[in-house]
Amino acid sequence: MSMIQITLKDGSQREVVQGTTLAEFAASISRSLAKSAVAAKVDGRVTDLPIKLEKDVQVEFVTFEDAEGRDAFRHTSSHILAQAVKRLFGDVKIAIGPAIANGFYYDFDAVSAFTQEDLGKIQAEMEKIVKENFPIERLEVSRAEAIALFTELGETYKVELIQDLPEDVIISMYKQGEFVDLCAGPHLSSTGKVKAIKLQSVAGAYWRGDEKRKMLQRIYGTSFEKKADLDAYLTMLEEAAKRDHRKLGKELDLFSIQEEGPGFPFFHPKGMVLRNELENFWRKLHVKYRYQEIKTPIILNQKLWQQSGHWDHYRDNMYFTKIDDEGFAVKPMNCPGGILVYRTNHHSYRDFPLRTAELGLVHRHEISGALHGLMRVRSFTQDDAHIFMLPSQIKTEIQGVIDLFDTVYSTFGLSYHAELSTKPAKAMGSDEVWELTTNALREALDERGLPYRINEGDGAFYGPKIDFHLRDSIGRTWQCGTIQLDMQMPEKFDLTYVGEDGQKHRPVMIHRVAYGSIERFIGILIEHYAGAFPAWLSPVQVKILPITDRHVEYARELEEVMFGKEIRVAVDDRSEKIGYKIREAQMEKVPYILLVGDKEIESRTVAVRKRGQGDIGSQDAQEFISNLLVEIQEKQ
Repeated sequence: MSMIQITLKDGSQREVVQGTTLAEFAASISRSLAKSAVAAKVDGRVTDLPIKLEKDVQVEFVTFEDAEGRDAFRHTSSHILAQAVKRLFGDVKIAIGPAIANGFYYDFDAVSAFTQEDLGKIQAEMEKIVKENFPIERLEVSRAEAIALFTELGETYKVELIQDLPEDVIISMYKQGEFVDLCAGPHLSSTGKVKAIKLQSVAGAYWRGDEKRKMLQRIYGTSFEKKADLDAYLTMLEEAAKRDHRKLGKELDLFSIQEEGPGFPFFHPKGMVLRNELENFWRKLHVKYRYQEIKTPIILNQKLWQQSGHWDHYRDNMYFTKIDDEGFAVKPMNCPGGILVYRTNHHSYRDFPLRTAELGLVHRHEISGALHGLMRVRSFTQDDAHIFMLPSQIKTEIQGVIDLFDTVYSTFGLSYHAELSTKPAKAMGSDEVWELTTNALREALDERGLPYRINEGDGAFYGPKIDFHLRDSIGRTWQCGTIQLDMQMPEKFDLTYVGEDGQKHRPVMIHRVAYGSIERFIGILIEHYAGAFPAWLSPVQVKILPITDRHVEYARELEEVMFGKEIRVAVDDRSEKIGYKIREAQMEKVPYILLVGDKEIESRTVAVRKRGQGDIGSQDAQEFISNLLVEIQEKQ
């Protein structure tokens, strides 16, 4: 009986009999681990629990609490969905069904459109498959055998996927009951482990994301280990629907998306107030942190994008034009323009760190099906900054950027966590440079004591990055801020500075955004605050309601005083009942409603209604104004 040595995540080691499955090994450690583990990492690769251990390896068990565990759990859920659809609609062809953030989907080629009634039937069949508790078995066959099997089953989409693979590749499939699917895995050990499922919606999706290919039907769903967790998630979704920025954006008259410009937002006057407040806050903060603001053109010569590498890595997402018979591109990113600004002057080591910032309008082509309000658009403003520095300044500068980010996010009441993304498959530069830059980011995070996760292979093509994921008021996360360390662009553009030794050297470059996209950040804030913005951000900060026509003059007098102090104020002098005007102002989510009548005129006061609190009593008008100015100034 051969023994092998297993190293666990904490560094401890155990000996097991060769051929022991991961599930058996988990059970040997503890009963609770055997129950909670959904998959395992073997030498860093996530795999199924029924897999046998044949040699000395490192093993880390993952649960539903881990991202890899949720993916395995929900990937299995997508297979249960496909099995249920095949049982109910035998003529349907299956395409792909991955796990996604917060759930899963599966794409189907069906003759008829799925209805809400169909979703109910499919979910009931899924629950039946869960109760049947089929073992999930991994099968490995040759490419030819896989093509033969799926051809016999009539699954043309699976055949196409297999045909795109190399001829000598081993194909993995997963079988549960009568259902078999092409899949790399990993999966749960049985269908019975998926205790709580909810199918949510149906949408259209082009096969392989290609607008020229057939439109398939995509069924979305989610799943959890416990029904209580599913119920809590569905409650959060209901709250999110009430906060949908597209709905509130229309109700509050902030922005619109017009048929004449799909993916190109139109900001209305109230939306511009919100946007300008964000930009003003951004500018003042960047002056404090010693940034210099620049502005670069929207359209630049094609040769620039070829030199930067965007032409090779990003061309399908770019817009193009011709000027004087030469090719030009609308910028999808601001960094090449910032680099050209750097090159206009000679630089010394004494100039560093050199911090430049830009609110730069960029354009990226997104397929129409991916567009979503302000969250996914084709034109948006990035609050880009580029920092040029000495290698010795990297950690200090990253710390400074994190300080700035912390100020931004805390101002809006947004907590966050960080994720470090490493070298992707398609990357520029040597392994040595990538290791140097990745370690610099890791050390900066470690020295600051900021907890972070590692996303292997998810860096930008020119360098590793730290992403900041914000948590909003109902618990959702949004990726916004990014710090990208770049030693590639300075090389490609021959950027130099004169060092203390009098010789030319390459600067190190940081790309970073705090908001990410101003448009998307506004969408996030609309949903975070449910449209009830703090006073400093609100398009209308005060609404004055005269009770009758004879009180209008006093209301206008107050309006004039507030307007002079740059308070955003409006008077509703319509001949409507006061209760109607109060309700309408509440619907507009105005922070303060002031009622003025005979008593207020006589005492030079205002009757104050505060959003979320209702009537808070009478206040001296000047005192109210002074207190409000402090609230706005301090961004309370």
